Amino acid sequence: MLRTTPTTRRWSAGLIAGLLLAGCQPGPASPTPATPAPTTPPAPPSAALVATAPGLTPPQRLRLLAGTITAAPTDRTIDLPYTYLHTQSWTRATDVITRSDLQRWRRDADDSGREVTRRLPDVRGLAHRPTPDERRQFAAAGTKTTRYVSGELEPYLPEPLTTDIAELAGALAPRELAGEPAYPRMLVQGVIGVATSQYLNQEQRAAALGVLADVPAISYQGEQTDLAGRTGLGFTVSADNSQTQLIVHPRTGEILSAQERVHGAKAGLFSYVLILEHGHTGTDTATLGGRP
Repeated sequence: MLRTTPTTRRWSAGLIAGLLLAGCQPGPASPTPATPAPTTPPAPPSAALVATAPGLTPPQRLRLLAGTITAAPTDRTIDLPYTYLHTQSWTRATDVITRSDLQRWRRDADDSGREVTRRLPDVRGLAHRPTPDERRQFAAAGTKTTRYVSGELEPYLPEPLTTDIAELAGALAPRELAGEPAYPRMLVQGVIGVATSQYLNQEQRAAALGVLADVPAISYQGEQTDLAGRTGLGFTVSADNSQTQLIVHPRTGEILSAQERVHGAKAGLFSYVLILEHGHTGTDTATLGGRP
């Protein structure tokens, strides 16, 4: 279970109470006492409403989001044997950008599995920006299937993933490097790495958001839309001569996409990844068809 801090609880309780009270108006007094009719308690504000309220710092937004996210539909599939992941990525390789569509099935019991990869021709140069048209081209690209025997498809971090924020941060980036300029980048890249390798349930997603809340100099960019047309809450970390942006689902806390651009002599795109589908399946051929 997520361990919230006293500050998180105070902010969350105060903000939610204010949002509920704002809609309450006193009515006229009844001339005669009456037995009150049963009422349905008002629904609490959504995670997105809480996290986008004005006047909050980026860490406060992330902690409130962590405390109010809801279950994702795929949280109900965790008893199935294969972790399924579907991503599309653009990645720098020396002076070209590689473009890949990846479907991966990992058998949780023994880290065996299967991958199906589609590749588009590499793009020379570092100024390339991914486009929706490229995403459509993946459907016509040839496929390559790779099978992995037991132990060959290890997750990013050992499972089960901890839900303790401090422990998770320590697993993603060594604490002894906390004073280094690269530390914020290491933390945020660690969160992206685990999100693109493993399935995070509701409690684990909340812990990952808690890690992001503690990343030094993280900023909030408001609502952002990714290359797949999905809108979420944008957060940016600038550190170690690079800038990384994540877009987070406003209700479930899932990482929808992430991109990093580097500065300096070879400025340009370093990586862009869309997490299109993730969950669990019963076989290494089934998908999550229909998942938005």
